[in-house]
Amino acid sequence: MVLYRNNDALMCKISSTTLQGEAQDWFHTLLPRSIQSFDDLSLVFTKEYSSYHSIKKKPDHLFNVKNNPKELLRDYVKRFKAEKAKIVGCDDLIASTTFQQGLPADHPLFKELIMKEDLTLADSFALAEKHALWDDA
Repeated sequence: MVLYRNNDALMCKISSTTLQGEAQDWFHTLLPRSIQSFDDLSLVFTKEYSSYHSIKKKPDHLFNVKNNPKELLRDYVKRFKAEKAKIVGCDDLIASTTFQQGLPADHPLFKELIMKEDLTLADSFALAEKHALWDDA
């Protein structure tokens, strides 16, 4: 990394490849274009982990993550992903189920999710993205 210290974009990309587990999950919850330089990334990372005490959350924590009535679907997905990232080794089936249960029963995405069998969490997020695009139209 010393060779590329003058290239912020490359430094950010290289540093992200060194992260593992919860830190890597956290990195992927950062908003696009929210980091402008390697110094920004360092500051955000330090704020997140300098006083970090590993408070182990269990997968059932995700049952508390609900889509608020006035919350956009994309915001719910982003918040859900951030909460899931706090759970090391979270089972996809549990996460997928809790994601679905966090939606209101009258939400079109909820109705679509319950009609499909064997959806992975990635499949659920992909369907959510389609619904979020429809909401924007």
